[in-house]
Amino acid sequence: MNEKLIIQKKNLRGEDGYKTFSIRIKDDTVKKLDNLSKSTNRSRNELINLLLDFAISNCEVE
Repeated sequence: MNEKLIIQKKNLRGEDGYKTFSIRIKDDTVKKLDNLSKSTNRSRNELINLLLDFAISNCEVE
């Protein structure tokens, strides 16, 4: 029996183009995110990324 089990290496954290870190968010903001998450069928994480990308692209520094 010469069959082999081939196991692919798993990407380590951060190698998928994302970084993990924690932040503090007001309870009210979390509630709003959860409501938006339910109404859009998107995860809280996905929404945060969309909202941050939009905010960064549409802000001005004076």
